[in-house]
Amino acid sequence: MMEIQWEKLFDPQLALESFPFVLQGVGYTIFLSFLTMFIGLILGLITAIGRMSGKIGLRWPARAYISVIRGTPLLVQLFILYFGLQVIGLTLTPITAAIIGLSLNVGGYAAETIRGAILSIPNGQWEAAQSLNMTYWQTMRRIVIPQSVRVALPPLANTFLSLVKDTSLLSVITVPEMLYRAKIIGGQSFDYMTMYLLVAMMYWVICTVLNLFQDRLEKRYGRFAA
Repeated sequence: MMEIQWEKLFDPQLALESFPFVLQGVGYTIFLSFLTMFIGLILGLITAIGRMSGKIGLRWPARAYISVIRGTPLLVQLFILYFGLQVIGLTLTPITAAIIGLSLNVGGYAAETIRGAILSIPNGQWEAAQSLNMTYWQTMRRIVIPQSVRVALPPLANTFLSLVKDTSLLSVITVPEMLYRAKIIGGQSFDYMTMYLLVAMMYWVICTVLNLFQDRLEKRYGRFAA
């Protein structure tokens, strides 16, 4: 019977020595996560409104964008942006490709979440706004969107947590985030398992902290629920 050498699964000394180097990648993870989530929410809101529009010129491009983003893997999207566009002479830096790719991906998923939240608002709210002679955009800005935030917050928070973890894919296009740095140490020490476990624990800590903020936001907006 083969004996499993558990002591080789994780080397505490290597993890401790390499932690400061890997920790430097946290800045890229946090920066790219918040920036692309912000851009993605703007894209998602615009796309959601276009998706619900009665004009074909707005509705079908929005549907096509959502379909492409949700129907293709994020990794493939990053490869197309970073490696594929070089074929036509358009070369993007790793950070630029990461921002564009993550923002477009978040926008596609956020669009459906936002659309669902908007559709959850009762028709009576719209009718009340019309009785006050509010325009469509006034109704959206003053009545619908503020109420939709509470409905959309939990799924959007989950999207953000997924985004934080998806930043690990950026290592394949040489963005020096945590996993990229862990691979460097793993290649030098020939101990990839220790480095992968270290990165996994770091991502877990970040997501746990973000979960606490999510809970506080949900409680805050939950106070305004009927």
